[in-house]
Amino acid sequence: MIFCVEDEYNIRELITYSMQAIGFEACGLADGKELFQALEKNVFPKLILLDIMLPDLDGLEILTKLKDNPKTKHIPIILLTAKGAECDKVKGLDLGADDYITKPFSIMELVARVKAVLRRAGQKEREHVLSFGDIVLDLEKHEARSSGELVVLTSKEFELLKKLISNPECVISRNILLEEVWGVNFYGETRTVDAHIKTLRQKLGENGNKIETIRGIGYKISK
Repeated sequence: MIFCVEDEYNIRELITYSMQAIGFEACGLADGKELFQALEKNVFPKLILLDIMLPDLDGLEILTKLKDNPKTKHIPIILLTAKGAECDKVKGLDLGADDYITKPFSIMELVARVKAVLRRAGQKEREHVLSFGDIVLDLEKHEARSSGELVVLTSKEFELLKKLISNPECVISRNILLEEVWGVNFYGETRTVDAHIKTLRQKLGENGNKIETIRGIGYKISK
C-alpha cells in the first residue's frame, strides 16, 4: 500500500491511479488528519508520498511526527515540493525524508523515484529482519512476532530462535546451541536448552510446532 497525502484532488487522483497502474495498492488522503486517522487503524503503508504544502499540518510537521513515532519511523517518505523551495527540501531530508520530487513532475520520474526508494528500503529491512513463515525477528529492535502478534522473549529465547531461523531445515545439536547461545564458558547442562525450547514453543503459539525435536540430537525449525 502507498499513501499519497495531497490536498489538490486532481494531483492526488493522478498519483494514486498511476501507482495502481504499475501494480501497487494506493490510497489518496487529503491532509494530515486523514493520514493519522488511517494510521490509528493500524494501516501502515510501504511508502508515503507527502506534499509539503497542506491545509492543516504542513508536510514537514507531519514528517516530524511520523519519524518520532516508533510505529511509523521506518516508513519511507518522498516529499512533494514546490519548485524552488530549496530550504524545504534540505530541511525535509534532515528530518528523515528518503527523497523529494519537485512539482510539476512527470509520472515516469515519480514511478522511478518510488521504485528506487522501495528498493533501498527493502535492502535495509532485509539487513535486520529474519523470518520463517509467520515468525518474524527484528534484530534491530530485538522484537519477535508470531502471526503478527508481538511475542515477549527473554534474551536467550530470542537468540535460540535467531539461531534456528538462520539455519532453516537444519538440525542443530543441543551442544552447539548451548555453546553458541550461552557461551563456551557456560557450565550448565543441555537440559537448559530443552527448557528454553519448551517455553519458546509455548510463546510462539501455533507456530511453536515449527520447532521440531530431533531425538538424541537437537532441534530444527521446519515448515
